[in-house]
Amino acid sequence: MKKLKFLLPLGIFLALAAFLLIGLGLNPREVPSPLIGKPAPAFDLPRLDDPGQRVRREDLLGKVWMLNVWASWCAACRDEHPLLVEMAARKIVPIYGLDYKDTRAAGQQTLARFGDPYVASLFDADGRVGIDWGVYGVPETFIIDRQGVIRMKHIGPLTPDVIRDKIEPLVRQLNG
Repeated sequence: MKKLKFLLPLGIFLALAAFLLIGLGLNPREVPSPLIGKPAPAFDLPRLDDPGQRVRREDLLGKVWMLNVWASWCAACRDEHPLLVEMAARKIVPIYGLDYKDTRAAGQQTLARFGDPYVASLFDADGRVGIDWGVYGVPETFIIDRQGVIRMKHIGPLTPDVIRDKIEPLVRQLNG
């Protein structure tokens, strides 16, 4: 009985230590999304540059595309912006923007100043569509396949490594 009193706390300690070691090895930028492998949420939003034109999820079916959630007030979005401009120039994948919880004027000024990598940037002033997509903050990036299924989510600014090692191979595979 005395040994059991010592073994139980030791067992609990070892279990907690194992969970801690596993947790320390995880990448905080890779938050599992319940939307991976599921149809992208429906949306019907005005374009940032022309509120009279709207873009819907159904308009994008039949092609692989990328959704980049950004805002003019987001410093990390400005950091990743040159990479998006480069991606657009290389025509890796059609990039659509989601201007999240922003003002139309500020979003338009940002794209005029830093370049516009987007086929279209959708205006989500109140953030409702972003919430449907499970957006935690900006920037976030999604890859969507031809059937409208989300295949990847990246939280935080894109980097050359993420584009080269994750996005480009996935887009090639999905277009294959």
